[in-house]
Amino acid sequence: MKIRHYIGMILTLFAVFQSCKKDETQARLASGDAVKPATLNLDKTTVTLSKENASDTVLHFTLVQPDFGFQAAVTNVLQIGLKGDNFKTVKEVVIPNGRTSLGFTGNELNSYLLALGVPTGEASDFDVRLKSSISSKIAPVFSPLINLKASPYASTSYLYVPGAYQGWDPVTAESLVSPTSNGIYTGIIYFPEANSEFKLTTERNWANSYGQTAAGKIAYNSGDNIKAPRAGSLEIEVNTTANTITFKDHSWGAIGSATPKGWDADTDMRYDNANQVWKLSVSLTAGAIKFRKNHDWGTNFGGANGNLVAGGSDIAVANAGTYDIVLDLNANTYTLMKK
Repeated sequence: MKIRHYIGMILTLFAVFQSCKKDETQARLASGDAVKPATLNLDKTTVTLSKENASDTVLHFTLVQPDFGFQAAVTNVLQIGLKGDNFKTVKEVVIPNGRTSLGFTGNELNSYLLALGVPTGEASDFDVRLKSSISSKIAPVFSPLINLKASPYASTSYLYVPGAYQGWDPVTAESLVSPTSNGIYTGIIYFPEANSEFKLTTERNWANSYGQTAAGKIAYNSGDNIKAPRAGSLEIEVNTTANTITFKDHSWGAIGSATPKGWDADTDMRYDNANQVWKLSVSLTAGAIKFRKNHDWGTNFGGANGNLVAGGSDIAVANAGTYDIVLDLNANTYTLMKK
């Protein structure tokens, strides 16, 4: 009995010793003392950007992976910030897993820099570094800063929205637009059903895309399909600097004595994303119509002679018939074309 008792004590002590060794190893692995950050190299530190070289590769970088002291999957993110700003405002680009080099076209780099709010047509200085991480529980490490000087140009940029609503084809997908390429893109998309899935592409192909990582959050070349929260016409805003996406209702309809539903309800129009106008083909009777937003009188337009007036008088419809209606809120005009 004593022998068994001693054997049991020895085994218990051995298990405790092994557990302590394991804990010590884990503590050492989580320590940043021996971690070597990545090495980042740019092929140039001064870049001239223009519409003429928008499709050319204007900047190329290579990296040597960081060493955390053990085998682990590393997530590398290229960070671009204003020089001396300590990355308070930062544009982040996730580097695909395993990649040790990457090139940026003039258009891509221009949009990244404009997202930082710098002026166009003049040189600005930027800090560039690589952020490397392996776990949310272990602090990331950063490569030494590299200075980049570049002069962004004024441009309009687009994101494309291929999804289930149109057959997952980037070539024919509707788009979101950023008039100043500042990283904020907006547009109106009609989704026939709730939870309709889609992604965001930077070109009319699947080379690079944004997916959803959490509610309202997106990631470059990562994440799942994004889902429309409800059916109907939705205004989408994407911020590629903050990596966020938001949705809000945005519909327009015709209402009035000349419409099929009278003054009781709207006849909804459909948004033409390519031309940024609202359209409707409808049978009208002689009478009057107005246009209103989101089925509410808070925002409505009347007018005359093809010109819209906010809160204006009823628009007369002299003759019954089938009409093609176009509402252009950019030009503040409307057309009623009788077929």
